[in-house]
Amino acid sequence: MFENKSGILLIGGLGFFLFSFLSNGLVPILMYRDLPEQTAEEVVNENILYQFEDLSVRYPESFQAAFGEPTLANCAEALRVGRKIYIGEGCWHCHSQFVRPVSNESARWGPVSKTQEYQNELQRPVMFGTRRVGPDLSREGGRRGNDWHAVHFFDPKSVSTGSPMPRYTWFYDGAPDKPTRRGLALITYVQWLGSWLESYPDYEDYVPIETMMENPLD
Repeated sequence: MFENKSGILLIGGLGFFLFSFLSNGLVPILMYRDLPEQTAEEVVNENILYQFEDLSVRYPESFQAAFGEPTLANCAEALRVGRKIYIGEGCWHCHSQFVRPVSNESARWGPVSKTQEYQNELQRPVMFGTRRVGPDLSREGGRRGNDWHAVHFFDPKSVSTGSPMPRYTWFYDGAPDKPTRRGLALITYVQWLGSWLESYPDYEDYVPIETMMENPLD
């Protein structure tokens, strides 16, 4: 095997695969093995509570029927429901939730993701995503108001020209100002993503990868 080039390349490839597995898989596990996994209640912060309370003011009848009062416990429940909907509707196919430490990532999406951000029940499994037809959402929380998200889910093209995202009219009782429990929960979940940062990231709106390739950042 070691007497020909293909054998050497095979051994080298297996060696690099093992090294990458150890460095990217086992090392983080060992580093954060003593970091307890947080519950949904424990990751509710002031930023997401503000957004949750804002939903109760903007859509009082819908919110009252869905969650009652904007308490911490109800916010945690909305986050759990919203994540299930996000997964069930296949949102993760087009949207990742991981800002990678490579060129231009932080310029497009915000601060590079850190391991401790994923140590909670709302990140099991982690929504790394399969591709980026749409923007990464790990820093989405607080960038736009609840009204924008309500209209966006109801009719994406009305606020994002040319968007390939489908309409989610079944999250509403007929109009974007009448979100159901599912609609309110999904908005809450999206507004939670990145809400744990000290301040909301200041970066440009989503730029298609084709444009980035034509006009790369320095």
